[in-house]
Amino acid sequence: MKFTYLTFFYCIFPLFILAGIEYNENRDYLNYHRQVFESESLIAEEKYGEALSSYENVISSYEFVFLRDYQVAAQLAFYLNERQKALRLLEEGITAGWELKELKNNKFLASLQDEPAWTALENNYDSLRSFYLNRIDPKLREKVHEMFKKDQKKALGALFRIGNKAQENYGNKKFAPHSENQMAGLINILQSQGYPGERLIGNDYWMSTILGHHNSISEDYTKKDTLYQYIRPALEKALASGEISPYEFAMIDDWKIAVVSNRTATGYGFLNPPLQATLSVTDDLRQKIGLRTIELRNKLVDIEKKTGMDFYLPDWIQGKIIIEQK
Repeated sequence: MKFTYLTFFYCIFPLFILAGIEYNENRDYLNYHRQVFESESLIAEEKYGEALSSYENVISSYEFVFLRDYQVAAQLAFYLNERQKALRLLEEGITAGWELKELKNNKFLASLQDEPAWTALENNYDSLRSFYLNRIDPKLREKVHEMFKKDQKKALGALFRIGNKAQENYGNKKFAPHSENQMAGLINILQSQGYPGERLIGNDYWMSTILGHHNSISEDYTKKDTLYQYIRPALEKALASGEISPYEFAMIDDWKIAVVSNRTATGYGFLNPPLQATLSVTDDLRQKIGLRTIELRNKLVDIEKKTGMDFYLPDWIQGKIIIEQK
């Protein structure tokens, strides 16, 4: 492969400066995710009051809070009949990007819409949402969205190729050059602004989808590719600064592991079902990036069914992650 355009970036922008938002060690988001893991563990033990207090501690300790954590905390408060606290957390969630339509679609919180305070929340919605809109970078958001749409259009071409060989040829000859240009664009964004995820653009899958596509062009291409390994340290820094979530990082990296090994290596448990024999390896990978264990995810699914709450777990897999014995 020839990386003529990218050679410029290799020379001018060494890896150690490919980082976005500077972060205080005391606000390392790997620690943030470990605290959320503790909060979720309390939910799994049905210690809902303690779990809510744990979430509130996380929310009060960090400048940026992932929307999902407001969503879970608000439902815990409502479940505990702390309705005023639930409404306050809903408002904070709106300032973090929770859209009114999505809020209304949360069946667990539906009865809140009958209360007078709900009318006030709706009346204040635009004002609350302005905090979110002022936080994100609209120009960068539009730029990344255009990259995503271009990627989707190019990926669609593979669907019209019949057979694995034809799809592999399309990937190597047509998609790979396009993807290399996309990576050049990402490198520029990483160097100048940081990782374009929820924190910077209010979206947590456009760029991770692009990276996932890059890591799944073909087994041959992915084995030879050096671009992802070049970018990966910047993604690790973005994870520590709260620019990328563990879910995004895991899915991107899982594609690399799966494709390079022809789906034989142990990954994060999303693309390939985890094996009982190597479950500890899967959980170790997950916990290194601040992601819950397979067991905890499956317990949370049980609690969702029991209580009606929605923990907004990644929907790449519906319900529990099945652990295979062989």
